[in-house]
Amino acid sequence: MKIDEAGVHRKLEIQEVEEIRNEAFESSRIYKDKAKAFHDKYLSCKTFEIGQKVFLYDSQLKWFSGKLQSRWIGPFIVTNVFDHGAVEIKSNKTGKVFKVNSHMLKVFYEGLQENDMEVDSLEHSDYIE
Repeated sequence: MKIDEAGVHRKLEIQEVEEIRNEAFESSRIYKDKAKAFHDKYLSCKTFEIGQKVFLYDSQLKWFSGKLQSRWIGPFIVTNVFDHGAVEIKSNKTGKVFKVNSHMLKVFYEGLQENDMEVDSLEHSDYIE
């Protein structure tokens, strides 16, 4: 009888190990889902329009960058926007057109122009007492 009892005991131990493994797997899946949701919450969705000016990330400077050297080159002009994040851009200097991933781009904001600003003219006599 001892052999039969040992066999039954061994089967119970194997079932316990399987249950522990399944619980660990489920716990890992729940953790990964929460981490993905947390990460995706902080992603910004970039949308580009035709004619918009953008900067391109220079991945070659990743290894040989100086302290104050910018990793962004440009500006480039968006000529076409494709599905799934592909963007076609055109260089102003060379006129070359090429496709890049939208993750490699960021929007170029032009500075204020003098004609955009409203200037109040103050007469000199206002300051003299």
